[in-house]
Amino acid sequence: MLRYRVLISGRVQGVFFRDTCRRLAEQNGVSGWVRNLPGGRVEAVFEGPDEQVRHLVDWAHSGPRLAEVDDIAIQAEPPQGLAAFQVK
Repeated sequence: MLRYRVLISGRVQGVFFRDTCRRLAEQNGVSGWVRNLPGGRVEAVFEGPDEQVRHLVDWAHSGPRLAEVDDIAIQAEPPQGLAAFQVK
């Protein structure tokens, strides 16, 4: 079980980043959340089985088709037993 907090910078708001992230997380059985931050970044927490969480982190490096990811910061955290994925 892994948990990562991810901060994504670039053109990542207004390009369906959060909705696409939610759909991918649900398809992969990953719990957590995603939200827009002031200043244009997106923050997400991915928690679940190792391979599936890593898949979401890899996807966050490029995001959905219209996104332009300039930078990504990844921080490991202790899992908290989240049960679902939500857009905040």
